[in-house]
Order: sequence, then structure tokens, then C-alpha cells
Amino acid sequence: MMSLLHRSNMPELDLHGETRDTARVLVKEFLNDNYKMRIFEVAIVHGIGEGILKKEVHKVLKESKIVQEFGLDNFNSGCTLVKLDESIDKNAKKAYNMQHNSKGERV
Repeated sequence: MMSLLHRSNMPELDLHGETRDTARVLVKEFLNDNYKMRIFEVAIVHGIGEGILKKEVHKVLKESKIVQEFGLDNFNSGCTLVKLDESIDKNAKKAYNMQHNSKGERV
């Protein structure tokens, strides 16, 4: 399992009170926004309750191509910690550099 430390420094999405459908959209947007900003460790707070939001969050995370791994926070089972896949970003940057010269012009 992943060892994400310093959760206080991570961006956090709080889904308390959200519906399953809204949570699904919010999670996708949150992951994509952080990925674009090159923030690769985030926290999603879904609460404990009946586990409906947790199941939906985990389903979205499993389907996502930018998620490397995820798991429940050891200290708070109402929160899922997510590590985004940095290698996808590096591959995209490498492909861009191969297609463009140092001035950013397409070769």
C-alpha cells in the first residue's frame, strides 16, 4: 500500500453531503485539475456513513487512467488518499519535446 505522508499539505476534496452523481463529476474534475497543476498526491474525503460515496469514489479511481494507486487513510477511514501517475506526464512532455524545437515551434 502507498505511504503518503504529510496529508496536511495535500489538496483535499470534501464530498460530505454530495449525491453519488455529483461526487463522480467532482472527483473527475478534482483529479484532472490537480494533474494539470502537476500535483500528484491528493486526498478525497467521502465520510464513513453507509459507504455509498466511498464506493463511488473508488469506482471512479479504478476507472481513471491517471491514478497510479489509492487507499484509505490509515488514520481516517472516511478519507481516501490518491497518488496520480507522474509517468504519464513525463511521457507527454517527452513526446511534445520530440515534436517541437527549443523555441516551441513544431518540427
